[in-house]
Amino acid sequence: MRLLLVRHPRPGVDPGLCYGSSDVVAPAHETARVRDALRAAGLPGTMPTYASPLERCAALARSLDPSPLRFDARLAEMDFGAWELRSWDTIARSEIDAWADDLLHYRPGGGESVLDVARRVAAFLDDMRAELRGARQPQALVICHAGTMRLLRALFTGQPLITAALEAARTPHRIGYGELLVLKD
Repeated sequence: MRLLLVRHPRPGVDPGLCYGSSDVVAPAHETARVRDALRAAGLPGTMPTYASPLERCAALARSLDPSPLRFDARLAEMDFGAWELRSWDTIARSEIDAWADDLLHYRPGGGESVLDVARRVAAFLDDMRAELRGARQPQALVICHAGTMRLLRALFTGQPLITAALEAARTPHRIGYGELLVLKD
């Protein structure tokens, strides 16, 4: 199986803002930039395309005009609850430290824990693999978020859920906007 993961274009938000599950929009020129790069790489071709329904992903997916295209809420970024759309600088250091002390179970801002997100992303991956089973060339394009991409990469290797969740949470965030990651097994 080959899985092509694309991070959404840069959204139109101020730097340093927490915007996990918030439905922020990417400017049209950013969406066009990423779309053009993906088309130049021959994507999506005839492979199925899955996308987070959050607009920064959905707009890119629609602009590629793939067939089939499926939106799946399990691909959304982590819900940071009351932290959403706040500057990271305004979040109490004690709350950030509490999250760092319990990466798996702590719910930042009362939102989702990393383990919650890992469970829904793992369910998506299992369902997608089942859909593609038996395909001559099992492959798919997934347009989502950096956190989701880190989880998919860890889960794709067959790691147990908790190990994958911890690896994804501890992996430094170095996935650029519009970046393409190719996973093969």
